[in-house]
Amino acid sequence: MRFNRREHADLANPVLLKARRIAGDLGERRGWTRWVANDVDRALVILLSSHAGHDRIRYSELFPVLRRYGLSVERTVEVLGELDLVEDDRIPTFESWLARNLAALAPGIRADVEHWLRTLRDGGPRSRSRSAATVWAYLQAVRPSLLTWSDRYDHLREVTRDDILAVIDDLHGAQRHHTLSVIRSLFRHCKKNRMIFRDPAARLRVGEQPRKLIMPLADADIDGAVSAVSKPLDRLILALAAIHAARPKAIRELQLDDVDLGNRRLTVAGRSRPLDDLTHQVLLAWLTHRRARWPNTANPHLLINQQTAMETGPIGKVHLTEPFRGQAATLERLRVQRQLDEALAVGPDPLHLAAVFGLDPKTAIRYAENARALLVAQAEEQDPASRDEPKGPQTT
Repeated sequence: MRFNRREHADLANPVLLKARRIAGDLGERRGWTRWVANDVDRALVILLSSHAGHDRIRYSELFPVLRRYGLSVERTVEVLGELDLVEDDRIPTFESWLARNLAALAPGIRADVEHWLRTLRDGGPRSRSRSAATVWAYLQAVRPSLLTWSDRYDHLREVTRDDILAVIDDLHGAQRHHTLSVIRSLFRHCKKNRMIFRDPAARLRVGEQPRKLIMPLADADIDGAVSAVSKPLDRLILALAAIHAARPKAIRELQLDDVDLGNRRLTVAGRSRPLDDLTHQVLLAWLTHRRARWPNTANPHLLINQQTAMETGPIGKVHLTEPFRGQAATLERLRVQRQLDEALAVGPDPLHLAAVFGLDPKTAIRYAENARALLVAQAEEQDPASRDEPKGPQTT
């Protein structure tokens, strides 16, 4: 039955009255627009006019009702959550993804793999938790092998060393390296938790993956990325990656308090950096736009959008990288380019790179070695005769 406000609304309902007060306070703190506040109020009237006592409303029940009227589900749930009146009965994304990808495996194999994946995600007594993206990548790397083994075996303890060799012998380069690393992780976990008697991958060495030389971006690629951004937010994101070598996560987590316009400083990932003229210019343009577009927002993050302006969390990763999709100069490549440029301009000094960008020693050394190789190649191109000169000490 469709809700009719004149016939069905009970504005004197004590639960509704309390919810409307909470919504008013929350909206004021979060900087909700008038339209959002009105939508939430309508939603609360629909859901709570006939509500009695402390009965909790299931998410699966309220979602279709509010969607039918085009009302804000997320903001309404936030208000109901303050009153502990909502029961979130949604199936977590991880659970549905796990069930879907493990369904075709043999039951015994599926149980062991599921335990491994959950430990990866949640961490264990001596292992740190991994991101959802890492867990997804691990399963995608090993799933074809698991499907093949499920056709022949009931449990992972039946898998032999030859079975693993048959898998990796058909792979090459980085794919072979990654797949073998994942297989070793799986069987090491199973052996540790006594799911198998022996580890068939224990003596298979991954080996050191040869590092590829990082080549500088072409000027045309950088120009393409610059041309692709036109909005104040996207220009600032580009500057943070290309000038300050900030990672996407660090960019998303920047706070307003990290900006010190008076002293021309910006704190990125806990490190205070000087604000160059270009970054200062695009930062001022973004702050002006932010203040005009969302004057009442309470979000403390520097970068916000239409959704997060009414919340307190950071913008999503997709929103950050979307303008650079299809470009050769992605945010990550621009960040790498900045660090490589520094090494080429100042010299391949890992201590300098670590101090400027906060790199760990291994990463700084890798950038320095890469820059040294590029400088040597450049010198050889300018003086071909130097290629034939001896590289080491001479004996007489």
